[in-house]
Amino acid sequence: MSASARLEAGDTAPAFTLNDQDDKPVSLADYAGKKVIVYFYPAASTPGCTTEACDFRDNINSLKSAGYQVLGVSKDKTDALRKFQKEQSLNFPLLSDPDLTVHNAYGAYGEKSMYGKTVTGTLRSTFVVDEQDRIQLPLYNVKATGHVASLRKKLGLDA
Repeated sequence: MSASARLEAGDTAPAFTLNDQDDKPVSLADYAGKKVIVYFYPAASTPGCTTEACDFRDNINSLKSAGYQVLGVSKDKTDALRKFQKEQSLNFPLLSDPDLTVHNAYGAYGEKSMYGKTVTGTLRSTFVVDEQDRIQLPLYNVKATGHVASLRKKLGLDA
């Protein structure tokens, strides 16, 4: 399987509806007219994904005060997401995309290098969607550690 096409700044954000950790449907359309950070991570409760999720958790108030909503997306089933959210006290929705439809629509699934080997899987990616449902900032192959600080800087949120 090859990598899906990558999104670029200015592209229309692919619409989606996925179940959250409580099995409730969440759509990108629910956030129409708002700025949304949609981030894709490989697997709940793994070290890198926990680091990244907790980084978003710890920065959620400053992101929200700047007008941004945060949505985490993985291929995990909703029960794993519910456990992850509870264990880490995550304060934003985690969405389940088990068939990878949304991953592929955002170009967040494909070949990557892991420990020197080429594997196919989730590409740790973040997308900032503006109020007009356009991709403002597409970030592929981000690092889990320090990602939110880097994102805040790119968004001009640091003084």
